[in-house]
Amino acid sequence: MAVDADYDAFLDHVRRLTYVGDAGSVLMWDQEVMMPEGGTPARSKQRSALSGLHHELLTDDDVADWLDDLADVDLDDGQQAVVREVSRKHERASRVPEDLVEELSEATANAHPVWAEAKEAGDFSQFADTLEHLVDLRREYAAAIDPDRDPYGVLFEEYEPYLGIDTAEAVLTDLREGLVPLIDEVADSDVDLATPFDGEYDTADQRALSETALDALGYDWDRGRLDEAPHPFSSGTQFDARVTTRYQPTDPIDALSSTIHEFGHATYTQGLPEDHYGTPLGQSRDLVVHESQSRFWENHVARSRPFWEYFAGTVVDHLGTPADPDDLYEAANTVHPDTLIRVEADELTYHLHVALRFEIERDLIRGDLDVDEVPGVWNDKMDDYLGVRPEDDGEGCLQDIHWSHGSFGYFPTYSLGSVLAAQLDEAIRANRDVDALVREGKFGPIRDWLREQVHRHGCRYTTPDLIRSATGTTLDADPFLSYAREKYGNLYDC
Repeated sequence: MAVDADYDAFLDHVRRLTYVGDAGSVLMWDQEVMMPEGGTPARSKQRSALSGLHHELLTDDDVADWLDDLADVDLDDGQQAVVREVSRKHERASRVPEDLVEELSEATANAHPVWAEAKEAGDFSQFADTLEHLVDLRREYAAAIDPDRDPYGVLFEEYEPYLGIDTAEAVLTDLREGLVPLIDEVADSDVDLATPFDGEYDTADQRALSETALDALGYDWDRGRLDEAPHPFSSGTQFDARVTTRYQPTDPIDALSSTIHEFGHATYTQGLPEDHYGTPLGQSRDLVVHESQSRFWENHVARSRPFWEYFAGTVVDHLGTPADPDDLYEAANTVHPDTLIRVEADELTYHLHVALRFEIERDLIRGDLDVDEVPGVWNDKMDDYLGVRPEDDGEGCLQDIHWSHGSFGYFPTYSLGSVLAAQLDEAIRANRDVDALVREGKFGPIRDWLREQVHRHGCRYTTPDLIRSATGTTLDADPFLSYAREKYGNLYDC
């Protein structure tokens, strides 16, 4: 068979594989946003069937044959990238039994309502057996891929396959060691930042504000939508990239920040090449890069003083809050270590929340921590790192949805994405007057730079190569630490 025919047949198979996976993502979105509460028994079976089919397509003997045939063929750079990405996933998936894949999918679908009810009740014991089952399944999954390696490192590669857990831990250590003294200095400061929000704000008004922000930033409503979810998230493809947020009656900044964070994810997804949909060239480059996009827009744009100079009037119009840009800038950047909820945490202490979760899930997967110990260890670490203790498990170890998804190894990507966001911010400022653009509400040139340097490449490059291409360097915590020290040193006079 001709090489072109081999590659074309291979690519057709890859597209079908992708379409099945994307269909499963839509079912997951629906379950978390719109599905009636009683739909779980059927949905778990549907998602399990699609996961099984996806696994079957990925591990098909024909895929192995095509990869063997194409290994020594002179392919162009894009074709080589497609083969590399599919080969990596095929090799991992081929080691995992299909029945384990289906069991994991069904278990996570069934876990969602159990987690939601336990969270509402603030009672970890209602979720403990489910979590233990998921931990056991994920350990089994990691052992199937490579029984001789650190299981947590194997699972981390599900979300970031090219940086490696050693690199991740080194960067996270640098980040934590640099942030702790800064947070202590802020805590010791006598400066009190503005608190312009008082009372409760109607959900409809907050939604209108979020919609206006998405309009201003350039969200493509023809290929997206805004909904509510208990835990904000974004999912989809370049043709359908949806965002969710949640509204807190007394804290409209929370919903606005969440919406803009998810916009960062969605604008990356919407910026992927349309003509490569269905192949790795039309897919995002894993979660560190994805998180860098959301954290860039949330923090380096929407928490900047120029943004509030541009957007303050819009906030006043929608919420009736008499506040000037400086007040809103301070409110968006107040450091409050006593915050119990990660997604409500400030830009600095957020990373201590991530460190806590990373350490707990790593020890769970490695067998160094029993499931029934999680609430106590969680509360002790919260006290140690942030000086607060949750009153119940709903605002403690049950607050995040990730473990109900079986997503162990995910949490480090949040902080690593923030690190990369600061590097991208540094790089873009060498090419654009970002503050002037933001102050004038001209976000298009910023999106265009990110699209050119990051979005359009899909998975053409590995993560280290993409970082080097966009920033000229390797992943490094120093730009974030420098940015944080300058910004919060000025805010808190420390």
